[in-house]
Amino acid sequence: MIVAKNIHKYYGNVEVLKGLNVEIKKGEVVSVVGPSGAGKTTLLQILGTLDKPKKEQDFELKINDISLKNLSDKEISNFRNNHIGFIFQFHQLLPEFTALENVCIPAFIGKKSKKEAEIKARELLDFLGLSQRIDHKPNELSGGEQQRVAVARALINNPSVILADEPSGNLDSESAKNLHELFFKLRDEFGQTFVLVTHNQELANMADRKLVMKDGVII
Repeated sequence: MIVAKNIHKYYGNVEVLKGLNVEIKKGEVVSVVGPSGAGKTTLLQILGTLDKPKKEQDFELKINDISLKNLSDKEISNFRNNHIGFIFQFHQLLPEFTALENVCIPAFIGKKSKKEAEIKARELLDFLGLSQRIDHKPNELSGGEQQRVAVARALINNPSVILADEPSGNLDSESAKNLHELFFKLRDEFGQTFVLVTHNQELANMADRKLVMKDGVII
């Protein structure tokens, strides 16, 4: 599902990822833990094609048996929208749009019709227990509800991979527990692969596999 080999990343003269290697199987829920500065978010950004490894190094990066190494920026953008869903610590919902409209945005970018996008968005919001909240804007939703809307948005294009960066870091303990359980329910229901960067040890330990990062590598 995901193969990353010899991944190096520099910011200025600082080497953040130092020849990192990782393989993740389809349908796995994998947590990534480690101290601040270990390179966890950088790894997630590279796996999500939001950033690129150092080109001068002979690296390999494949998702769904598709090599991303030599794709153009336009091809990478299309791949990202169709194959990868993102969930961040802060939900990143657009405040002027309703829950339904926020969820539909990636589908519109993917050229789906308004009707098709809204049908899928309503199905997801209903699945996530938000059918009564679809016309509410983010400031009318609780933190847990906002994050579930963000989860629906990540799922709208049926991505094979969901990448989450501290997804419960901004939630109270009960909402965080509900979100963690939701990830496994989604995996079982839709078969997606999850990579979760987290400082939450409860979530990390729930995963099928826990990867520990230190000084730019997985130890």
